[in-house]
Amino acid sequence: MSDQNNPFDAWMKAGQDWAKGLSPEFADVMAKSMKGFEDLMPTMPADLMEAFMGKTMNPEGLDAKTRLLLTLQGLVFQGGLAEPQIKLTIRHALEAGATQIEITETIALAGMFGGAAGMPKALELASEVFKKDQDT
Repeated sequence: MSDQNNPFDAWMKAGQDWAKGLSPEFADVMAKSMKGFEDLMPTMPADLMEAFMGKTMNPEGLDAKTRLLLTLQGLVFQGGLAEPQIKLTIRHALEAGATQIEITETIALAGMFGGAAGMPKALELASEVFKKDQDT
């Protein structure tokens, strides 16, 4: 999905290079140790997510879907380095009632407001989750 003319690829690489510059060993260990992690954790049912993360505990607070979309935005801000966590959050957001458009808009907004380096990778990961969700 990489396009040499896409400016976001350069930003994403710059963000990843910066993170690796801080701790190259950590970036490599995380990439290897977290591979396939998102498939190990089952998707929580929507009502359970709402009970623990939504309005059940705090009726005046955010619902589970909104909390998951905000979590996704934070993960995109990290530069796309949290691939398993992004996939897991997208899967749970879908279960909590988020649409593919809402998820895509959340990623795009994160790109506009500081997460440009992670936006292309997050969109690619979202596409993988959407496809996997449609195949099941």
